[in-house]
Amino acid sequence: MQAVLNTHNARPALVQFALDMDEAPATASVHERVGLALGRDYALHGITPPIAHLYAQSPLQRGWMAARGRAQRTPATPQVALWLSLRTHAWTRGRSFEDIQLTPHHLAQLDATHCPITRELLDEDSRSIDRVRDDAGYAAGNLAVMSRRANRAKGSLGYAALAGKAASCAAGPITRMGGLAEADWQRLAVLASFVTPLSHEEAAQIPLRLLPPNRLRLFNPVQALQALVTRQLATPGWSARLSRLEALLPTDQLRSDFNRFLLALAPRVLAANELQQPQQIRWALEDAWAQPLVCKRWTRFALQLTPEQAEALVERAAAKKLCPVHVQRHDDATEGWALSTGGYAA
Repeated sequence: MQAVLNTHNARPALVQFALDMDEAPATASVHERVGLALGRDYALHGITPPIAHLYAQSPLQRGWMAARGRAQRTPATPQVALWLSLRTHAWTRGRSFEDIQLTPHHLAQLDATHCPITRELLDEDSRSIDRVRDDAGYAAGNLAVMSRRANRAKGSLGYAALAGKAASCAAGPITRMGGLAEADWQRLAVLASFVTPLSHEEAAQIPLRLLPPNRLRLFNPVQALQALVTRQLATPGWSARLSRLEALLPTDQLRSDFNRFLLALAPRVLAANELQQPQQIRWALEDAWAQPLVCKRWTRFALQLTPEQAEALVERAAAKKLCPVHVQRHDDATEGWALSTGGYAA
């Protein structure tokens, strides 16, 4: 199962279509066709392309010039400008960009006030969008907002390498690498683990030092269950919801171990019950997973489940409306990710 935990309930924006003649010559390359289409979209949204692409030989410039006289769509929102900028960045680097699901509306749902890795406040200069899996393209489910500093440190590293960085910082004597501390590297490793297919045994033993960013796809069912249970404590009524979730467990042993896990997790979160801001509550939930007892009791409980049981629990909890967030199943989570080309355009 691949799940998306979505905390936004915004109504989708209206979709607009332009039924235009394809002005690209039949012999044009895929790269040229994408550039021409991108230039037309800049023109139709009334935005001037980056100056680096305003030269005569640029397909983007030619597409923009050809469409400048046409009627514009509604004024571009910041999300549309970001969408065009991200598409241009991907096109320039030869990266794949999946443009069916990855819309301005989708990008708006990724936004965050703070970096999930360094927890610093983000502004326009420090905000960036990261492809969590470097061997995949720009696609829905593979993107997360973070600071440029964290993005640079992460680079092209995957889960195993990021976990290694965290372990190196923990072992010392050097406690910071690439400008990040141990906790930052741990959060990066957990982020990467969400979109990395892992064995059930390995995924069950990863502390949830980072709650999944919005719209990220979770490949490992036990991590989806872990995030669902942890998020319960962020909203009122969690005790009743978790009791109903406990009732879905098939054996007395599982129910007992689930309760033991909650008795380890809940007090560490409730100790911060004076927190009012959602971001502070989120951090308190993440920090609770730094406690060895929480991890030990979760692992004992989770290893008794199979991946299929973990998946079924998430789906049944969603069906019974026991989730404080939206859960969406994706049978083909990597559709449009261009994994066969390492994330590059064909």
